[in-house]
Amino acid sequence: MPVTPLPTKSVRAARAGREGRALQKGQQTKAAIVDAALGLATQIGLEGLSIGALAEVTQMSKSGVFAHFGSREELQISVIREYHARFEDEVFYPALDAERGLPRLRQMFANWMQRTSVEIDSGCIYISGAVEFDDRPGPVRDALASSVGTWHAAMRRAIVQCKDEGHLDAGIDEDQVLFEIHGLILALHYEARFLKTPGSIARANAGFDNILRRCGAADMAPRPVARVPASKPKASIKE
Repeated sequence: MPVTPLPTKSVRAARAGREGRALQKGQQTKAAIVDAALGLATQIGLEGLSIGALAEVTQMSKSGVFAHFGSREELQISVIREYHARFEDEVFYPALDAERGLPRLRQMFANWMQRTSVEIDSGCIYISGAVEFDDRPGPVRDALASSVGTWHAAMRRAIVQCKDEGHLDAGIDEDQVLFEIHGLILALHYEARFLKTPGSIARANAGFDNILRRCGAADMAPRPVARVPASKPKASIKE
């Protein structure tokens, strides 16, 4: 029986190179599809996403788009993950440069407000997704809730650090403070995006200052300016 010789080292290297380039190209294509899907979802919501609509936007075949995700549900989850990654890059990671305690909490809120002010026009996946999937159990809702829960845990941790550093009263309820801060963001979206109420951003910032003042914050210095780092730090939003 004839024996098929094993590929030589050079042949194996060439094959691995081709497979690596194909994998890289596939990852780039998928990233481009997710980027387009995210842009589409901010306009029409996660529920409005479909393989067909995305194929039209990206000028790809339906089968080509489907091959990267396998289902509409997986496409929606990929969009949520990408949105969360960008949220971390713009809101959480830059705040780590600020000192622990009140400076970091202020920076987190400032970054959150900066992103929210943009999303007044473009739309927020967390808010629109909550409306679409609040009563629809399943993987998409779980992905949304997990992402929001991760961010809330980071905010709660920052509030606790404020107490530990003596920047806020030790007896405050950090969960109540988080609830009220999140409420400011939700109210801002409703007032500015839906009702078009003038001065909504200023009122949200004033509300944040009022929360801190009530909680015993002595440092009422001007709010920090949000900025986005050139590269992501190694720390995790979950830490």
